[in-house]
Amino acid sequence: MKKTHPLALEQKEGAKHGEAYFPVQKYITHLTPEHPAVTTHWHDEAELTLITKGHGLYRIDLNDYEVKEGDLLFISPLLLHSISRTCDGEFSSETYVFHINFLGGNSTDICSTHYLTPIMNQEIALPCLITESHPAYASLRKIFDQIHSLYDENINGYELALKALFLGAIFSLLQFSEKKEVTGKDTSSDKLKQVLDYIELHYKESISVAELAKLCYFSDYHFMRFFKKQMNMTCVEYINNLRLEKAVELFEQGDTSILDVSLSVGFRNLSYFHRAFKKKYNMTPLSFIKQLETT
Repeated sequence: MKKTHPLALEQKEGAKHGEAYFPVQKYITHLTPEHPAVTTHWHDEAELTLITKGHGLYRIDLNDYEVKEGDLLFISPLLLHSISRTCDGEFSSETYVFHINFLGGNSTDICSTHYLTPIMNQEIALPCLITESHPAYASLRKIFDQIHSLYDENINGYELALKALFLGAIFSLLQFSEKKEVTGKDTSSDKLKQVLDYIELHYKESISVAELAKLCYFSDYHFMRFFKKQMNMTCVEYINNLRLEKAVELFEQGDTSILDVSLSVGFRNLSYFHRAFKKKYNMTPLSFIKQLETT
C-alpha cells in the first residue's frame, strides 16, 4: 500500500497520489545539476514538506520563498508551485501529499464546512513557509516527525493516526490563517493554469504562441513576457522540456525506437531532438537507453 516515489520532474496535474481509499503518498525529491528543478505544477491534494538538505527556492501561487534545511512548507490544494536549487550543492526534501477528503473534506459536519472545504476552495489561506522562528514550527515539526515514523512502519491502525496527524497540522496552521477575498476575475495564477493545462493536453501537436496567448486574452508580446516572468523560461523552452520528460517516460516503459519516440512527443526534427535531449540530460537518447538496459 505504502510506497516512496521520487517527485516527477514534470507537471503533475491529473496524477494520482496514493490510492482511492488511502490518498496519501510520500515523495523524496533530490535536485542536482542534472535535474535542477521541479517545474510548475498543481493538483487537488495538499502537501506537507520538510527540507532535508541544502537551499532552494519554492515558487507558490506566484510568490517566491527561499528555503533551507529544516524548513517546513504547507501547500494548499490547487496552488501552482515549483522548486529549484539556489546553490551548487544538492537539494533534498521529504513530502507527504494527501487529499483533504481523506480528513473528511467531503462530509457535511462543522469541520468540513468551516475549515476543510474553505481550504480546498482557497477561501482560507494557510501559511506556506514555516521556519524555526515561526510560532507553529515546534508543533508542526513534531507532527511531521510522527508522520515520517508512522508512514514507514506497518502498525495496526496507522491510517487513523495519520489522519489525526494531518488534521493536527491543519489545526496548527489555522491559528495563523487569513481569509481570502473570492472574486470572479481570472487571476494570473488562473491564466497560467489554463496555459499549462492546454500544453499538457496538446504537447504532441504543434503549439503556437498565438494559441496560448488567446487563452489569456493577451497579445503575443504580452503573453511571452507574462510566461517568462512567471515560469523563468520561455513557453518554447517549457514545451520542449515537457516533451523531453515524456520521451524519457516512453524510454523507461521499453520504447527503444528513438525516431518513434521523438515523433510521438511532438518533435518533428530528429537531430533537434538529439541536441535538446543531450543538453537536458547530458547524454544522447541512445546512451540513455543503454543505461536503462544495464540497470
